[in-house]
Amino acid sequence: MKRIFIVLSFCLLLSGCGNYTVKDAQKDLEKKLDNLNGYNLSGQMEIINNDDVYKYDVDASYSKKDKFRVSLKNKTNNHEQIILKNSDGVYVLTPTLGKSFKFQSDWPYNNSQVYLLQTLLLDIQNDSKKEFKKTSSNYIFKTGVNYPNNSDLVRQKIYFDKKLNPVKVEVLNDEDDVLIKMTFDKVNFNAKFKDSYFTLDENMEVSESEDISKSVSKIDEEIFPMYIPKNTKLAGKEVIDLDKGQRVIMTFEGDSPFMLIEQTASIFQDDSVVSIDGDPLQMAMGVGTISDNMVSWISGGIEYYVVANDMSNDELVSVANSISVLPASK
Repeated sequence: MKRIFIVLSFCLLLSGCGNYTVKDAQKDLEKKLDNLNGYNLSGQMEIINNDDVYKYDVDASYSKKDKFRVSLKNKTNNHEQIILKNSDGVYVLTPTLGKSFKFQSDWPYNNSQVYLLQTLLLDIQNDSKKEFKKTSSNYIFKTGVNYPNNSDLVRQKIYFDKKLNPVKVEVLNDEDDVLIKMTFDKVNFNAKFKDSYFTLDENMEVSESEDISKSVSKIDEEIFPMYIPKNTKLAGKEVIDLDKGQRVIMTFEGDSPFMLIEQTASIFQDDSVVSIDGDPLQMAMGVGTISDNMVSWISGGIEYYVVANDMSNDELVSVANSISVLPASK
């Protein structure tokens, strides 16, 4: 009897025997991340947008001194975009077009990010009402999220294995429907990188050989938004021929006026860097940019711009995300 009592006491001292709490898990995650010099995570991300599902291969890397590189490759057309953070700033790169956008931004810490450990931990730390569940194989956190430009995303479930390796992240709406799902299939907490791995020049040299999303010269079919704010309608359309391509300007008037611009994207022979007063924005169609009155992105060889003076960012994003069908172009 005495021996059984000693064994039970020892289990309690080790916080074993089923007493691993949310505080223990959070503390261990913080310690794990603090001790890392770098990591590499890869897997698949799905973004559900109305009836469409956009699938991406994701490769996310981190190195000490706040360096990040996230590659997002569309599984349908192999089109790759890269989000890069180094000491010079934050960039969104489209290597196949020779174009990159530079931001003076707090990314990735100003938004939730399903593929980065730092922001997953930040969401856990910031939610005083977070829930914690243990299963036979996983620890599961349920937390709030920080998506200031998408009010549909309200909470998430973060799955870790018993060694606190990330397994899966599900971002949910108010009805607990999964709108974003990130599944990790490779986790390396001993990753080492050359300094050049996080430089703009090296990342702009990514091979174009497998990318079938090239520039186009003509817009054969304009894409209209599926979501238009109440009491707002299309008032006019103008098609403009450019030296190298075409531009379509659609004007919407009413209670929430805005413009939708669709323009054929050009390939830059010399890598071009455009400074943006805004932030990177993860959209269904890829990584775009958002500022106070505009959302822009590139998809299927077409550049899109939704511009409005009197709409919230959340509504701008709703309009932009509803333009989800690739145009027939050549």
